[in-house]
Amino acid sequence: MKKTNWKWGIALLLIGVLPFVLMPTVGSAKSSCYDSDVPLTPEEQRIEDGAPIPQQLMSDAEFTEFADEFKEDLCKAKNIKKAQKAIEKHGTKLWNTAVARAQGEKPNLGDLDRYDDRPLYWTRLHMTSALRQWKPDYTVSEKEREELMKKLEYTSRGITSIDFPKGTGVKRILVSGFDPYRLEQEFRRSNPSGAAALQLDGKMILTNEGPAFIQTANFPVRWDDFEEGIVEDTFGPYLKENKNRVDLMMTISQGGPRVMAIEGFAGRWHTGVGNNLEDRSEVIPTANDWKMPEKLPEFIETTLPYDEMIAAQTEPWPVKRNDEVCEWLAPEYRDQPYECHDGGPTEGSKARKGGGGSYLSNESMYRSNRVRIGLGAYDIPGGHLHVAAQEYYPDDTTIYITDEFTNFRRNTVDQTVELVSAAAEAAEK
Repeated sequence: MKKTNWKWGIALLLIGVLPFVLMPTVGSAKSSCYDSDVPLTPEEQRIEDGAPIPQQLMSDAEFTEFADEFKEDLCKAKNIKKAQKAIEKHGTKLWNTAVARAQGEKPNLGDLDRYDDRPLYWTRLHMTSALRQWKPDYTVSEKEREELMKKLEYTSRGITSIDFPKGTGVKRILVSGFDPYRLEQEFRRSNPSGAAALQLDGKMILTNEGPAFIQTANFPVRWDDFEEGIVEDTFGPYLKENKNRVDLMMTISQGGPRVMAIEGFAGRWHTGVGNNLEDRSEVIPTANDWKMPEKLPEFIETTLPYDEMIAAQTEPWPVKRNDEVCEWLAPEYRDQPYECHDGGPTEGSKARKGGGGSYLSNESMYRSNRVRIGLGAYDIPGGHLHVAAQEYYPDDTTIYITDEFTNFRRNTVDQTVELVSAAAEAAEK
């Protein structure tokens, strides 16, 4: 299959790198524009905790200027509407630049490997930190700041720039990746699923049935964002009966070592600690703004073309369908031990884990396919791909990249792109 780029001509104004400092008061911005006493989230605090790794990644990719320009323009915003425009402009610019850089369209942006997803992650955190500590000379309500933060998140994650061509002769493929996670354990984390999303966004693949256009977004590893509906907001609009309706959707995340696992089932239970150090252990809640199935399923089975994906014989890692689940069989299920096996769910059981566990990767599959079912889009294939976990973090913690690290990630990401391409080939228009 021949691959070409669909989104071209991204107009970006690049200026010299401004002096970088850690906190939001930068460049010529007024010191009164930011209040450093406003607490940051645990995830945002890692900018300082992980120093100098975040700063080195941004500098080596020449992304420092994007955070600085954002902070400058936010200070200049004379009212809430101008602030909204500044946020939309810079959030969109950050995502578009990350995609262009990943796909080799901006080779002048630093010497860092173009498959690296971390400059996007750390630059976004600088921008959210600035917005959180932003103190203009006019009143910004808590609700208004939350709406501004949501706009920044959605624009800088590719959600608002999803744009499929109209018409009946094309396939539309929507894919999501993830941010790095568990950075409190390792500040150098990369996530090959997020790197793959940057490689795939805007790509056009020629299949036997015509062109397939791929659009992507990257999700945060935070419970609150999921519970506020970020997954449904991303996939839901393209599952409705309209000209933008997708022909296949896929959530992707980092999984186990050296294997590409197409998860057979997603479970209705979530556990674990997110990037803001908040934990969960309960049934996955519904999304109030989206139509849910009349009866909420305990497990949702993949409808991805897994046979075709496996038959594509991609390399280097083996590709398999994983049907392992963990479930409660007793009526008083929460008070009883759960059972795990690889035979798929038992009728009438309660979900404890899907094939991909019970973390946010499982939840991305569950939520995206739950809204698919709720909207009656039964004919649209959907499911989750766990890609091989990144390896070769250098023993020297002051070094964030090596040739072994780079080659491993590139191989994993390239195989992920091939698997999405195989799924696109198999999808029906």
